[in-house]
Amino acid sequence: MMKSCPKLRNSYVVGVIFAVLLFGSLGVKVAECRVVRRLQDLEYPAINCRKHSAVLTDFGGVGDGKTSNTKAFQSAISNLSHYANDGGAMLVVPPGKWLTGSFNLTSHFTLFLQKDAVILGSQVESGWPSLPVLPSYGRGRDAPAGRFSSLIFGTHLTDVVITGHNGTIDGQGSYWWDKFHKGQFKLTRPYMIEIMYSSQIQISNLTLVNSPSWFVHPIYSSDIIIQGLTILAPVDSPNTDGIDPDSCSNTRIEDCYIVSGDDCIAVKSGWDEYGIKVGMPSQHIIIRRLTCISPDSAMIALGSEMSGGIQDIRAEDLTAINTQSAVRIKTAVGRGAYVKNIFVKGMNLFTMKYVFWMTGSYGSHPDTGFDPKALPTITGINYRDVIAKNVTYPAKLEGIANDPFTGICISNANIEKVGKKLAWNCTDVHGVTSNVSPEPCALLQEKPGKFDCPFPSDKLPIESVQLKTCSFKSLSLF
Repeated sequence: MMKSCPKLRNSYVVGVIFAVLLFGSLGVKVAECRVVRRLQDLEYPAINCRKHSAVLTDFGGVGDGKTSNTKAFQSAISNLSHYANDGGAMLVVPPGKWLTGSFNLTSHFTLFLQKDAVILGSQVESGWPSLPVLPSYGRGRDAPAGRFSSLIFGTHLTDVVITGHNGTIDGQGSYWWDKFHKGQFKLTRPYMIEIMYSSQIQISNLTLVNSPSWFVHPIYSSDIIIQGLTILAPVDSPNTDGIDPDSCSNTRIEDCYIVSGDDCIAVKSGWDEYGIKVGMPSQHIIIRRLTCISPDSAMIALGSEMSGGIQDIRAEDLTAINTQSAVRIKTAVGRGAYVKNIFVKGMNLFTMKYVFWMTGSYGSHPDTGFDPKALPTITGINYRDVIAKNVTYPAKLEGIANDPFTGICISNANIEKVGKKLAWNCTDVHGVTSNVSPEPCALLQEKPGKFDCPFPSDKLPIESVQLKTCSFKSLSLF
């Protein structure tokens, strides 16, 4: 349980009483000084509340921004893991700057960052253990060998919450970006948060800045809620994807603001022959109320690593500003699998290079072992209710020769541009449009009469999950 250091508190009170008696007996006037300690009830929403709680300082944590807290985090989580079968436990990170290397979470556990708490990722590589390559990727993304463990990592877990009162996790990524640009890594850079082979995950109400690579990477997992995140990285930082659900299902991403050097959200499911072999699709995912700024990448990317399949993705109420493209499909010969049943509704786009972009020649491969006959199936791609202003090109839709992208539907889309005449570029695609301006390419046939592209009316199971109002007592000094 949370500790209030009674020995220190009692010795302080005794000392004050002694000083008052001493100076009073000498006829010296003593100014009144009071230190009031008050327990506050702090509330937060979560998938599950916890019976037990502790503070990082209970385990030797020092929030000066210089002292390593890796052992403090590891000790705290190890001790609190014993409460997994007794109502679970929460570790509170109080205000301060808490430098740390990688640490692993446990089940039935909450990591809570109070307001003005900052977790700082260490720039000492020895604080980041190495991990083997992901089975569905076959190699590291930056280098063929393994990868550094993420700053906050967990595998084979159930019921994990990472949340706070908008506390901050700072990956201090510049160290990693510089070495990456110089080609000095033999391992793939760490992610900020990675949860593997797990279920019942919540990541919410935090500010995440300057990850070494991807920010939030749930993989081989299900029943995930990601909400209320502010994710910030320089727009020229390498591979700083915001949120990458990877071979995940039943996932809800909502109310996030992302500024990124790469895709704001990228839905993935493995790379070429490795992803095909693992065969875990990303599916049943809803993304809503997203705001994205990414001048060189997409608001939402589907792929390019999609070899386990991507299906039933629902995205609505989306805003992109100064972003290269909106909802983009990226694939290539050798990927295999499919991207199908994609539904997008309600996009407001400002200063875009492309509104609609699909690429069948993305091209990057883990090695030469991919099957050139493994052609992806891209079908059932639906966009409706789109307003776009200051656009360079309305669409670049490039399917694959002898493997066209089919079932594309675009309705109620108004695209405006200041400058040159708008142009659609379409090859190896088939579909329909309705009420789209300017006039689309001939491969997307105009459907007569008023017509709306479909968007599902049913709800995914994760949409019905209601967060509980939880609380804990925090010691305040006045």
